[in-house]
Amino acid sequence: MTDGVEFPDGIARHGWESDFPTFCGTEARIIRGRLQQFLLDASTEQVRAWDVSIPRLQHEADEVLARDKTANAYAAILEYELPMESRRPDAVLLVGGAIVVLELKGKSTPSQADIDQAAAYARDLRCYHRECEARPVHVVLVPTEAQGYLGKDCGVHVAGPDFVDHLVEQIEDRGIPPVSAAAFLSAAAYRPLPTLVQAARELFFSGTIRPIHRARAATDPAVTKITEIIHHAAASMTRHLVLVTGVPGAGKTLVGLRTVHAHFLDDLAVPRANGRPTAPAVFLSGNGPLVEVLQYELRRAGGGGKVFVRGVKDYVKQYSTRPGLVPPEHVLVFDEAQRAFDAEQVREKHLSTPGFQAGKSEPEHFIDFACRIPEWCVVVGLIGSGQEIHVGEEAGLIQWLQAIEGAKDPAAWQIHAPSSVCSQLGGHVVGIKASDQLSLDKEIRFHLASDLHGFVEQLLAGKPAADLALLVARLEEHGYHLRITRDLEAGKRYLRERYGENQEARFGLVASSKDRDLVNFGVSNDYPSTKRVRFGPWYSDDEDDGERRSCRHLSDCVTEFGAQGLELDSCLLAWGTDLLWDGCKWSNARARGYRPGAHVRDPLQLRLNAYRVLLTRGRDGTVVCVPRLPMLDGTHSYLVNCGVRRL
Repeated sequence: MTDGVEFPDGIARHGWESDFPTFCGTEARIIRGRLQQFLLDASTEQVRAWDVSIPRLQHEADEVLARDKTANAYAAILEYELPMESRRPDAVLLVGGAIVVLELKGKSTPSQADIDQAAAYARDLRCYHRECEARPVHVVLVPTEAQGYLGKDCGVHVAGPDFVDHLVEQIEDRGIPPVSAAAFLSAAAYRPLPTLVQAARELFFSGTIRPIHRARAATDPAVTKITEIIHHAAASMTRHLVLVTGVPGAGKTLVGLRTVHAHFLDDLAVPRANGRPTAPAVFLSGNGPLVEVLQYELRRAGGGGKVFVRGVKDYVKQYSTRPGLVPPEHVLVFDEAQRAFDAEQVREKHLSTPGFQAGKSEPEHFIDFACRIPEWCVVVGLIGSGQEIHVGEEAGLIQWLQAIEGAKDPAAWQIHAPSSVCSQLGGHVVGIKASDQLSLDKEIRFHLASDLHGFVEQLLAGKPAADLALLVARLEEHGYHLRITRDLEAGKRYLRERYGENQEARFGLVASSKDRDLVNFGVSNDYPSTKRVRFGPWYSDDEDDGERRSCRHLSDCVTEFGAQGLELDSCLLAWGTDLLWDGCKWSNARARGYRPGAHVRDPLQLRLNAYRVLLTRGRDGTVVCVPRLPMLDGTHSYLVNCGVRRL
């Protein structure tokens, strides 16, 4: 038994741990005292809840012991704090070969937020806890004012405290070796997948990212291949373009950040004219909000975070106006390379820049910059599918091939890409080498809910609702929750309740930039309002920041331009009238128009891409709010028929 105050190195924090006999034989006030020593800031309401729940849990454990002597080896852990997080399930029971998570609520009927919160505990233990990977993990939501078994919802057993002993007896698994409390409580046993911002912070300060087995298995081959190509380029004095593809949430940005900052290239640092070694690589992104958020997070390290990530626009401005300026790095990593601006949009973005010469696309500029680098260079393009949302991004990957073909010496370049990309670029004079290690086809952002990308793709393709309902059911099974409401305040209440006990969680309001009606329903997605949002504080600040800039306030809204490439634990998506379901297909007839003279090839496709971005921002799930407008009735019905659950 541990006392809940002092923990040996490597032991996860918790308030109480003992076998069942010790738990049942200890006075409830002593156990409560240990919990108070563990949580010094426990509220009066929390202490009162312990006084009610501890005797009930002891009674249920005693009932199990009375009927099953093997239960002497069962363990009870109270207020287990998930390592590297602040969340704490109320109790974890180690019963035979099974793990049972208990979440108690002082009510008679649980809310949807209660159920989804409980389901998340089981999902995360299954995904990220070493001892749970091969063992059944069950979660029981216990409304303390209810009695008996109330059923199963979203994989969560719902039962009154009087039925816990019966559930434990049904759930226990003696066919699997039991897990010891020491093994379960090992801090190293639980390694949650970091958010992009958390991963960037870890990379910057430690040079590595926590070892997540499944996530690393999905991304390591790409990092290894890129590193191999870069070292070959340095040894052979050659020039290479590497294209890495992946579905949303597959970890493309993490691959790029690891390539640049995880010390794989330290041996390639070379002295420059001033005698000091230069960093071998630079990470560049055309995603302004992503750059702003990462630089905001890392600003305390000095240099405004610009050493870690730089904006493409500023980089183009610096080198395009000074033809003789040579980049100090040999490796240029371009995030979201499929969104590179064409020549017309580059001209417009830099029209007021002194000395800027128009006529080149962003890929052409970057190949030109790379050609200035002496001896060898590698340009790495990280490519997402179906995420072109800006005017000027529609030209696609062919721009990168054209940029190399237009270089002074095209034959000096070698292109590396997945076979699917090679087939698009084939038949040209530049050498193209296929490598499927450069294809990231598994989503890791969404807690391994591998059907999310497929669901969104088929939804936006207008597939039959019955087919989509099967995908939604699988998402629910994996712990990814899609919810729908026609009341914006109901959506806000759900998220605040769902994450009320997790102050580190981030949830926010998102909407399309081309809708013209949401402002009438309390969603400030108009240009002046979204222009005022500071993305660094919106994504990073706590709710009590004092200036109400945090996304958790659910007041400021970001559009697809502020959300792309970033992530939230969950988001409230206000569905606009710019994308309407007419019963058989999507229509953008009511979308706000583009400015006169904008070179837009396919406005509907840009709308579909915008909603693809908005629907894939939440790691835990998405709440869709469809305002009560007659023209949106068909959209609401389609989403409900697809299996999206009403709040």
